[in-house]
Amino acid sequence: MLYRWFLILGLIACASALTITRTLASAATEGQQQYALGKIITLALERNPAIAGAQGVVQQSRGQQVAAGAYLNPSVSGSAGRGSIRDPSTGVSITERTVTVEQPLEWQGKRRARQQAADASAAGAGAAMDETRLNVVAEVKVAFYHVLFAQRDAELASQNLTMVEEVLRTVKARMAAGDATLFETMKATVEVQKATKEVARAQNALVVVRAKLDMVTGSALGAQFSIQGDFESLRQEPDRAALTARAIERHPTLRRLAKLVEQAEFTTVLERESRIPNVTVHGNYYRAAGDESIIAGLSVPIPLWYQRQGEIESALGAKYRAEAERLRVQNELTQTITQHVQEVRTANEQLQVFETGLLKQAEQTLRVARISFQQGAASLLDLLDSQRVYRQTLLEYVQARADLSIALARLERAVGGI
Repeated sequence: MLYRWFLILGLIACASALTITRTLASAATEGQQQYALGKIITLALERNPAIAGAQGVVQQSRGQQVAAGAYLNPSVSGSAGRGSIRDPSTGVSITERTVTVEQPLEWQGKRRARQQAADASAAGAGAAMDETRLNVVAEVKVAFYHVLFAQRDAELASQNLTMVEEVLRTVKARMAAGDATLFETMKATVEVQKATKEVARAQNALVVVRAKLDMVTGSALGAQFSIQGDFESLRQEPDRAALTARAIERHPTLRRLAKLVEQAEFTTVLERESRIPNVTVHGNYYRAAGDESIIAGLSVPIPLWYQRQGEIESALGAKYRAEAERLRVQNELTQTITQHVQEVRTANEQLQVFETGLLKQAEQTLRVARISFQQGAASLLDLLDSQRVYRQTLLEYVQARADLSIALARLERAVGGI
């Protein structure tokens, strides 16, 4: 009799915990706005701080282009005053006035090289913007599929809870009829409590991954939201060689590094052209005691001891470093594409195992176990074990779909967009 009271108290506690869990879940989903993947990508491209930073770099490079093409400004200086010299006829101090105009002249080769270096820098900034967009889109997709998996995990946990509650009701009815033992009722109650705990775990995991997705979008989604959509499927077998060739041709990271090499080349030309000094043309106007004079001339620095050897060597070093970095990244992209192609193939192979028989087999096993349990031909442990296998199979299937979608998103980023 004492065991039955403990059982009743346990059932009441389980029902209370279940009610609280479902109430919280219902309150969390009320008023949530749903977002599709395309809308989330649009919001991320508008609000992600990395995009704003890349746009700032583009604007900065445009300003540098303007500055690189500007001509050198002239300078004007003037002076006036009286000295100790006096006019013999009047005895008044003579007023002296001087105006000087200077115009530095730059060799056209120097200005042209500076403009070309600035143009390459601007093109590199544009490629960097494309690179940032590519990375943000990939981050959004990966985070989206994590949220989608977490939502399906929460749904499966809730479905599992419903199933074990049904088992508990059946066991209680059979116990009342004398066909089930107290142990079976307690075992079913424990399974309900464990399923309730799984629901809470899945909901907490969903909150974490949603926060990650919201962060990628620059907090554009808010604290309460849900997503709609489905996982990606493999439309055709990825061709590693073709994808690698496409990445080498169009990947924004390689384009950015190529422009960095080009900028270093023009900077080297600029430093070599800078060995030719600028010529400064000047004119001087002088007036004193009614006398006037105009003097014209020019000045040229003589690079006798130093001819910018250090700057030229530094520019060459920057060029070699940029070329090496581009080659390193190209090799790294090739390896990354190979890795992600293999991940896509592996995930798709695992998915085919589920879709060609494993899912159906697990479902049939559970159906047979339910019928057998209702007819008394199977034990409670057999039924619970079949339900666990079925839920685990469904969860692994969803995980395989998520793995394939994430692998495709990462492959897309490695290729440079598909």
